[in-house]
Amino acid sequence: MLIQAMISQSIPVLSMQDSIGNALQMMSDCHVSHLALADNEKYVGLVSEELLLQAPDGSNRINSIQNNLSLISVQPGEHFLKALQIAVGKKISVVPVVDEDNQLVGVVSYHELLQKASEFMNVNEPGGLIVLEMESNNYSVGEISRLVETSNAQVVQLNTVVDSQTGLLLVTIKLNKEEISEVVATLQRHEYCVKYYFGEELYENELRFNYDNLMNYLKM
Repeated sequence: MLIQAMISQSIPVLSMQDSIGNALQMMSDCHVSHLALADNEKYVGLVSEELLLQAPDGSNRINSIQNNLSLISVQPGEHFLKALQIAVGKKISVVPVVDEDNQLVGVVSYHELLQKASEFMNVNEPGGLIVLEMESNNYSVGEISRLVETSNAQVVQLNTVVDSQTGLLLVTIKLNKEEISEVVATLQRHEYCVKYYFGEELYENELRFNYDNLMNYLKM
């Protein structure tokens, strides 16, 4: 799935005229600790709750802290795993989606990314996830499965989507194998472009932990 299909309709975007107090209230209402900031629809940066709370005394408007903002973003036509990778690595609760003209398209939430990852990874079963990028005419389920099996693994789920920006095919593969480095090496050796991959370490330490927290949150 591409990021553009996961843009949140409920998480607001901050403007330069918003007050710090209003921004903190919006974060609380949406259960996030980050919000994107735009000026005339142009992306300015990612605002964190921590940064707002550390604003200098007397500061009341967002524009007083704009020099300290993070410029993290993803493009709408990228694979959702790119956003998940950034969210996990940067420990952010929303990921801004920005087009080539620096227009802020929206944001995707970490919770939504985790839910989508759990669908692919089937959190009750161990395994890894690999995303390949290729020309459509080079796509062969049989060839990919054969190479995976030579590394003593099996494909248990496969999904394809066309990147609207590049026209290339993104192939997401769920494996039954916990350690996937051998599979990744085999695919690369046969000149496949491995765009992203997530092995058991990330699944155990990050995705499962956060997925469990998310499920507990949704049950409240």
